[in-house]
Amino acid sequence: MAKRLIPTLNRILVEKIVPPSKTNTGILLPEKITKLNSGKVVAVGPGSHDRDGKLIPVSLKEGDTVLLPEYGGTEIKLGEKEYHLFRDEDILGTLHD
Repeated sequence: MAKRLIPTLNRILVEKIVPPSKTNTGILLPEKITKLNSGKVVAVGPGSHDRDGKLIPVSLKEGDTVLLPEYGGTEIKLGEKEYHLFRDEDILGTLHD
């Protein structure tokens, strides 16, 4: 059983963030709010090479919070946790506080 997955090339391993369906006081949140596809970057690959052989590094780093596309990615299960593997260019953006 693998304990850690290190992506190859320009791939990014993401753990999806599941937003709460209700607030601390018990107010139910609309379904639309809970559908925001965001995740936390767990691991990144080294990057890909261009035609000249130069390494193009991945634009994200471990710990970044990212906005994910509604569809796509490869679902991976390591132990009890589920992750998704995306290409660098498939990530829609980063989320900041």
